[in-house]
Amino acid sequence: MGQIRYASFSERGVRTDNEDYIQIVSNPIDDRHLFVVCDGMSGHDKGEVASQVVGSAICECWEQALSERDVKSVLREAFKQASEALDAKADMLNHVEMGTTMVLAAIIGNELSIAHAGDSRAYFLRPYDGVVYQTKDHLAHSVWGDSIDRSFFSYQREKADVEIQQFELQTGDRIFLCTDGVPTIIVPDIIVRRSMADKSPEDVADIIQFFCEKFSKDNYSGILIYNE
Repeated sequence: MGQIRYASFSERGVRTDNEDYIQIVSNPIDDRHLFVVCDGMSGHDKGEVASQVVGSAICECWEQALSERDVKSVLREAFKQASEALDAKADMLNHVEMGTTMVLAAIIGNELSIAHAGDSRAYFLRPYDGVVYQTKDHLAHSVWGDSIDRSFFSYQREKADVEIQQFELQTGDRIFLCTDGVPTIIVPDIIVRRSMADKSPEDVADIIQFFCEKFSKDNYSGILIYNE
């Protein structure tokens, strides 16, 4: 089992508000780690509320299941509770329609689980092998353009059809989680190269953040995770 190191950033960029939300729950003693990135959906009200509610609910459920080793069961329960929390919050806000995408990485020992709904992304990278896994955006295509077809959305729990993939984590592996404000500015090949650079996670995160700060027209958030 390796040592987990990480760095993160979350910025509003040129926008008035930051509708992204990130949360990290790291328990090195138990060798359990959870990294969550949510992106409130523009075009709807209260995106910043939706992302915070969903991200926090998932993390709370994870922390309450410290003795459970079946990660898929824990995550599915967390997603159910997140949908319930989102509906409850929408009730308090006069039944507002609000939603968020989500991507996370859950690590217990050498087991890595990556889960996502929407177009927030995960890149799972390995030295000499390159990209082991990259999430595929959940988008519906039409003549009017692309739209997100999986997300956490108030009163539409069927949309929270979260995709979960599991892997064996090896020494040297890296995971980068981000909202769509990052890959719209930095093409995936560059994200991969930067994430595998021989630098600390803090230095690499700073480089990615610099590019986003210079060019992004959206909020941008990311978590870079090293297994050393």
